[in-house]
Amino acid sequence: MHKMTFKTPLAIAVATASLGLCGVANADTTMEERFAELEARIAAAEQRAEAAERRAELAEQGRGAAPASSAPATATTDADIEERLARVERQASGEEGFSFNVYARSGLLIGEDGKSAPGGPYLTPAGGNGGAVGRLGNEPDTYSEAILNYRMQFDNGAKARYTTMLAHGTNSSNDWVGDDTNLNVRQVYAEFSDLPSFTGAFENASIWAGKRFDRNNFDIHWLDSDVVFLAGTGGGVYDVQLAENWKTNFSLYGRSFSDYPVVNRENPGLDGENSDTDNLVLTSNNYFGNWQVMVNGMSAADNDERDIGVGQTAADTGWHTMVAYHGDSFFGMGEGNFKAAVLHGQGLGAEVKGLGSNGDLTDDASTTRLAVYGTTYVAPKWRIAPAILAETSDDRFASGDSYDWATLNVRLANEINQNFEMQYEASYQWMDFKPQGYSDRNAVDGDYMKFTIAPTFKPEVGGFWKRPEIRLFTPIATGMRA
Repeated sequence: MHKMTFKTPLAIAVATASLGLCGVANADTTMEERFAELEARIAAAEQRAEAAERRAELAEQGRGAAPASSAPATATTDADIEERLARVERQASGEEGFSFNVYARSGLLIGEDGKSAPGGPYLTPAGGNGGAVGRLGNEPDTYSEAILNYRMQFDNGAKARYTTMLAHGTNSSNDWVGDDTNLNVRQVYAEFSDLPSFTGAFENASIWAGKRFDRNNFDIHWLDSDVVFLAGTGGGVYDVQLAENWKTNFSLYGRSFSDYPVVNRENPGLDGENSDTDNLVLTSNNYFGNWQVMVNGMSAADNDERDIGVGQTAADTGWHTMVAYHGDSFFGMGEGNFKAAVLHGQGLGAEVKGLGSNGDLTDDASTTRLAVYGTTYVAPKWRIAPAILAETSDDRFASGDSYDWATLNVRLANEINQNFEMQYEASYQWMDFKPQGYSDRNAVDGDYMKFTIAPTFKPEVGGFWKRPEIRLFTPIATGMRA
């Protein structure tokens, strides 16, 4: 077995995390939802007051005397006033017009030797297979997302939304990063809803097409890991009402695999030309109250010609399923929330988080993953968020291989005053890998532990989702890293 030891007695990082405009983060706990609802009601009252003032102004304009000029006065009817007022109200509420959402983080991680220290939730050997560890004090990068939305509402009641998302990431701490940067258009799509011609099961459905993240992806924030991440280019329909307590979403996504040399089975000594393929993911995502049942089928034509080494060729089909429960309490023990999910996949579906994203999986690849997390207040000024993420996988890239890992993470926060809190995080990961020679990987058997103390400043405390934050980290880590 290959073992490595990693120890950082005192690493310090300063970060600005999760900046948000226009409601970039949604509250996940019942208490936070109540605060959000109260804020929304106050905002709505302010908008109504502004609209009333605007109504009076428009009415006065419509009934006033003609302007002192030779140009004829333009008549303003009550219908004109109502239409213009309705548009003002829609724009004020965000139902129409332009909006801008943003997420950003930036961190500087310094080791005890005064040099930049390695980090990231995926720094352990398990990271290559999605095995994340706690992110607090463990992200020495700069990453940002900018989401541009334009909403329209038509006379017949139909609505349209156009979305573009730009994302940028770098590990450099320079102000001008040059070649060490990545800028991507991660989403660009159109979505239509409230279509008057849609009736029956489709009455409240919306349709979309383009490149996007699936609307119903969800994650474990404290590990910076999606529970399930469906994305790509395609189209779909949301919120088809098949029964009183049964809604479903249908979608078809395409994802491109990397180029690969074609295997010449008749004459193995001859190299073939490079080829590529798209993995098509057909999804049915069903909701029964708090329960979610997701089923995915995958097909990647000719991907079985991909040689992944160790005498194996890749799969060209696969399937995936997930059963999840979205709880509205803290595991039934008090206010808060929790989510629990079990995922399983075969063949190309054995990449159970990033659906359809891995082209090297074998026909016999089999993966099962468990994800559980929750948030609650354990005292008026103390909140906690435990999480478990674990996975077992066999015959993934080579016959007889196995990749097993499990992460336990706990985030704790103590609200000291309106603008300051202490955050703590403990993270433990166990891993056992037997790669059977795939990609020159070494066998791994060991664990990783990290504890972080983070004094945190914010404009207003009151939950894990209150942003932005400025933190000073002191993480201590021992164990194995890649």
